[in-house]
Amino acid sequence: MALHKYAAGQSVRFSPHRYEDNSARGLYTIVRQLPEEGSTPQYRIKAKVDGRERVVREDQLARP
Repeated sequence: MALHKYAAGQSVRFSPHRYEDNSARGLYTIVRQLPEEGSTPQYRIKAKVDGRERVVREDQLARP
């Protein structure tokens, strides 16, 4: 079981994978930690620009 790297309320930079929607790239806030997908932690994040939320894998996030 992997541990989550980011906590709720923390700011992160989201970088979608190569074939995903590139317009979603940018700064987000962690809303909450979610269960793992395989062995990779997941998160619900909220865009700082427009408030849209999405579910992402930890390997798509970085510190700003």
